[in-house]
Amino acid sequence: MKVQFSKYHGTGNDFVLIDGREQDTSGFDHGLVSQLCDRRFGIGGDGLIILMESKRADFKMLYFNSDGYEGTMCGNGGRCIAAFASRLGIISMETTFEGIDGLHTATILPSGEIRLKLRDVDGIRWMEDGYLLDTGSPHFIRFVKDLARIDVAAEGREVRKQKRFGKRGVNVNFVEEGGEPNRISVRTYERGVEDETFSCGTGVVAAAICAYYHFRTDILSYHVTTRGGNLHVSFKSQYHSKFSDIYLTGTAAHVFDGMIEILP
Repeated sequence: MKVQFSKYHGTGNDFVLIDGREQDTSGFDHGLVSQLCDRRFGIGGDGLIILMESKRADFKMLYFNSDGYEGTMCGNGGRCIAAFASRLGIISMETTFEGIDGLHTATILPSGEIRLKLRDVDGIRWMEDGYLLDTGSPHFIRFVKDLARIDVAAEGREVRKQKRFGKRGVNVNFVEEGGEPNRISVRTYERGVEDETFSCGTGVVAAAICAYYHFRTDILSYHVTTRGGNLHVSFKSQYHSKFSDIYLTGTAAHVFDGMIEILP
């Protein structure tokens, strides 16, 4: 079987993208997906995204983590599939697409950056060592000092599968204040990838919302630094616990196109 694909990344969070309208992807089980995402024996990526037809929107986003299993919403992946759809000629500058958690809108800005709207967040759960919230994917947020010295792979792995987070576990984010009140830095251990990634879109959003909540500020717009680059998060708040009009903005870069033959 030959598979045509494109490779994209959003601030270093990289994905294999496939146009499912043109190729039969019914045989894409978790073994094949994990093989394609393997960095030594496949194409390589933090995840794989299939663009599908949708009766509700311009297209449907089907997202898999690099372990081969379908994942929850991916913010950087959402921006990348919008760029992919534009390059395929499916959309122009704006789109509404279907994700696993409902409909999302995205806009390609004059700068080339893509602004993605995420679902509303209702509630933040305070824990003794951090915060838990769901921005399309579940995230645990811990505020730290000296972020560069944190062993994200080891500490994130230890937290990720703790019983308090249920059978599926959680994504783990370590957050540090920046030099200005509206700046934070974030490093993320992603479930399904089972390692630190260079950036996590839903994690960045969760971190910005928690910074607003944790520091009890009136800042509703944050510049966020990740290992793979810079992102911007904005939102509206009600009573410091309900959040709407949540937008994630940043680059989505096309890396290359290719074809891979999957041997039986």
